[in-house]
Amino acid sequence: MSASDWRNPVVILMTDFGLRDTYIGQMKCVITSICPDASVIDLTHAVDPQNIAQGAFFLDRSMPFFPDRAVVVCVVDPGVGTSRKPIAVKTARQTFLAPDNGLLTPVLGSQTVTHCISISSPEIMLPAQSATFHGRDIFSPAAAHLCAGFPFDRLGDPVDPASCITLPAETNGIENGNSIAGRVLFCDHFGNLVTSLESSLVDTAHRWEISAEGIDGLPIVKTYEDVDEGKLLAYRGSFDTIEIAVRNGSAAGRTGLKDGAAVRLVRKEPVTTAIPS
Repeated sequence: MSASDWRNPVVILMTDFGLRDTYIGQMKCVITSICPDASVIDLTHAVDPQNIAQGAFFLDRSMPFFPDRAVVVCVVDPGVGTSRKPIAVKTARQTFLAPDNGLLTPVLGSQTVTHCISISSPEIMLPAQSATFHGRDIFSPAAAHLCAGFPFDRLGDPVDPASCITLPAETNGIENGNSIAGRVLFCDHFGNLVTSLESSLVDTAHRWEISAEGIDGLPIVKTYEDVDEGKLLAYRGSFDTIEIAVRNGSAAGRTGLKDGAAVRLVRKEPVTTAIPS
C-alpha cells in the first residue's frame, strides 16, 4: 500500500482498559505524536476485563461499519508480557493489530486475509516497552507508523494465518426442533442482556418465547413500547441476537442473570391471520 493510500488515515481502538485511568489517553498521544493526521475512533474501552470472547464478539458485529483502509487496534490481552505474539493482519479492507489470543477470530474467519505478520521490528515500537502495556508501547506506535506510510511487510516476520489462535464457534443446542438453548453473552450499559441466540433463528411464521431462570415464556416483541413501563421483554437486538430488557429499566438488575446464564428460545404455535367474514 502506497503512502497516498493513507490520506485521511483512521485508527479504531477497542480495549478492556476503561476510561478511569490514563491508558487510553496515552495510547492516543502516541498515535498522534507519530501521525498527527490520524483520526482516532473509540469503538469501545468497556470490554469486560480479560474477556477475549466478548471483545471478539464486539469486533465481529462492528466490522461491517469500519471504513476502508482503517487500522484497527484491539487490545484485550491477559497474556501481555508472555510469549504470545503481537500480530498484524491485513485484509482486503482493513488492517488489524492485536495479541494472538483469539481476539481476531472473526477477522480470520470472515475476511480475506492477504498478509499476516508477527510485530517485532524495533523501528515501530517505543524505545522502552513495559511488560504490561503493549497497547501503548507496541500496538499504538505500529498503527501510527502504518498510517504515516510505513510498509506493512517491515513490521516483522511473516506468519501463517492458519497458525493464529482462534476461539471455538458459539453453538446453540437444538432440541426437538422447537427449543434452542443458548446463553447470556454480556450485559450492556442499559442492563439489557445480550444472548448468543441469533435473530435469524426466529422466523415470522411462528410465535417465539424466551425462557431462563426466573423467566418463563417471555414473548419476543418488536420494540420497547410493545410492553408496559417496567415490564420485561425480549426482542431482536442491534447485534442481530435476541436480547432481554426491561422497558426503561435494567433486565440484569431485575432478573439477576449474569454472563453465561442459560437461556432458551422456544417455538410456539404458528402465527395465524384471521380471515375477514
